[in-house]
Amino acid sequence: MHADAVRVTAPPLPSLTRRASLTAIAALLDYSAKLAVGLLVTPVLVHGLGRAVYGMWEMLQQLIGYMSAADGRPTDALRLVIANRQGTDDAAARRRQVGAALVVWVLFLPLIAAAGAIVVWLAPVITRAAPEQHGVVRLAAGLLVLSFVAATLAAVPEAVLRGMNLGYKRMGWQAGLSLTGGLMLAAAVRGGFGLAGLGAAQVILFALTGLCFWVLVRHYVPDFGAARPTRAEVRSLVGMSAWLALGDLISKLLLASDVIILGMVVSPALVTTYVLTGYAARTALGIFGFTVGSAMPGIGGLVGQQQYDRAAALRGELLALTWLFAIGVGAAVLAWNPSFLGLWVGGENYAGGWVNVLVVCVMTQTMFIRSDSYLIDVALKPRLRVVVGAAAAVVTVGAAIPLTRAFGILGLCAGMLIGRATQSIAYPLIAAACLHRPARLPWRTLIRPLAATVALFAGAAALGARVAAPGWAAWGLGVAGTATVAPLLALGLGLPAPARQAVLERLRDIARAVRG
Repeated sequence: MHADAVRVTAPPLPSLTRRASLTAIAALLDYSAKLAVGLLVTPVLVHGLGRAVYGMWEMLQQLIGYMSAADGRPTDALRLVIANRQGTDDAAARRRQVGAALVVWVLFLPLIAAAGAIVVWLAPVITRAAPEQHGVVRLAAGLLVLSFVAATLAAVPEAVLRGMNLGYKRMGWQAGLSLTGGLMLAAAVRGGFGLAGLGAAQVILFALTGLCFWVLVRHYVPDFGAARPTRAEVRSLVGMSAWLALGDLISKLLLASDVIILGMVVSPALVTTYVLTGYAARTALGIFGFTVGSAMPGIGGLVGQQQYDRAAALRGELLALTWLFAIGVGAAVLAWNPSFLGLWVGGENYAGGWVNVLVVCVMTQTMFIRSDSYLIDVALKPRLRVVVGAAAAVVTVGAAIPLTRAFGILGLCAGMLIGRATQSIAYPLIAAACLHRPARLPWRTLIRPLAATVALFAGAAALGARVAAPGWAAWGLGVAGTATVAPLLALGLGLPAPARQAVLERLRDIARAVRG
């Protein structure tokens, strides 16, 4: 390829900020729709299926999540490669990368089929289903495997859209799909179709998702298509995909093994209590993941252009914003989660104050881990992240099983915190190395934010133990007030003046970018 065949451009920071902000807003709107649907549909599922069967449904979904490593994660690799090289105007290369992703997907199809067969066969044992439920549990698992295959194909056009930093173009579409999916789930339970009906609804939903994203990417990326890749491009994507697949499997063991461990060691009914108690925290993690993921294509482009100073500055601001977000959400969950569960599904589904505290701690820890793991991936250097994650997974599972057996949900949360400490230490060092910065932890600068976090979380937990919202209006006002006041206090108490000024300036940039 001639040197003048590829034009490298360096988009100005306001362009990156605007695209990231719009993508984050789109993701937030879409996720808000998904949250609203979940709030309405979950009580229908819990009461329609019963606590034990609903716990089985949650366990089946996590089992299917483990299959994500079986497809080789070619779409994740495609998204990262396109994001890293978005400064190059080479449409032919992008089409070859899409072709390479499809080749990798086909190569992994036999592994998907084998993993699916194992999941379907073992599903009744893992969920501890009664003998008369084995058939329907296997049918539901089979339908979820089919929905997984549909989802992997649907992710190809989505990967191109997100890699080109155009994720905000899906605004409204994903919300409509969430509403459609929620209506189908509720209809399946109300119609008496049980677990099998829920599985069928997932198949239809992911087929519609693929069609919608194909229409979107054809409109906003006119040169989208698949071309025959070179062997070198396939080998490169296979290597990247393999590490991402292994990393995804490890992430599932770290982040999605909790329900499986709890259901197998204790009971599926306790899974329902745990899942509902952690619902708010998991929702916040979803919002965080979408929002931070919106910024990563822009940072990946800077890393690809070797603009390490700008990328490092953005990472520092991102970590500060992550901390403020965790403070606001964590304080709101600690103060108002008992009231939320009492109003939503009944106070008998609340696991208690100490579990609530540990759930928030796990959420906060996970946010920082994800922030650095995303950066490591867009730098196209996932190998060390995966190695560290593997060690953390071994420690997490090894600690969680005996602690869960001894202390139930409390032990499960403690095991997760202990196991993931390895990532909390190692990932910042790896991220710094990716940005050509000294690999060291700023222990002294962490003391002040940590002290502010402990004080604010302790105050919120004390409030939650003493105050109960009498209705939804009072609960909403309490959540809004807590989620607003806590970050403001944290901003003043936990950050030095230069860091505080940088965060405020970045927030002003985001506001200007959104206004256009």
